[in-house]
Amino acid sequence: MEQQALIVSIAETIGIIAFAITGVTAAIERHLDVFGAVVLGCITAVGGGAIRDILLGNLPPVIFETPTYAGLALAVSVGAFFTVYFLGRRLNRHLKRYYQVINLCDALGLGIFCVVGVNTAIMSGYGDHGFLAVFVGTVTGIGGGLLRDVLARRVPRIMVGQIYALPAILGSLLYYYLWTHRISDGAAIWTSVGLVVIMRLLADRFDWHLPRI
Repeated sequence: MEQQALIVSIAETIGIIAFAITGVTAAIERHLDVFGAVVLGCITAVGGGAIRDILLGNLPPVIFETPTYAGLALAVSVGAFFTVYFLGRRLNRHLKRYYQVINLCDALGLGIFCVVGVNTAIMSGYGDHGFLAVFVGTVTGIGGGLLRDVLARRVPRIMVGQIYALPAILGSLLYYYLWTHRISDGAAIWTSVGLVVIMRLLADRFDWHLPRI
């Protein structure tokens, strides 16, 4: 149990860092100031987890009981903003690589938070409710980005563009399936995260979209 908690904690830390960076990037694209960048960075990093806890009735949400997560999101957001602020012109030379890193961070954060969401639902006593666990996992993964896009006044990414919610759903389903078959915690977590990351990177590489009119 302690090993599982450690793995989940490490994964969640990585996810917070990754999503905070993507939130700051969205703020920079919308020409927001440092306060706006920090707000978007933090809401992207911890927003999905807050929605998860509200859905599961875990109140107050973990981010208020364990402010370490919010503090980490704040520190990463400030650091990311001022890195771009002072090195912006140098980064322009490597803009393509910069966005590749951002896409990787986004994919990693999405995969990790989907798994953490399902795991939290299971640990909260809902392991026998597969639909609920997968739903919570999906919302945990996409919730922060949804709040980010609403605050940035743009169409949420899950509704337009390359496939985004679909990898979250499949990653959550895979983790729940592996958990029900008693696969080891580390293997179940990183296999499910890997599926989401691979799908998102392939979607970016080959420009995969769902059908639309």
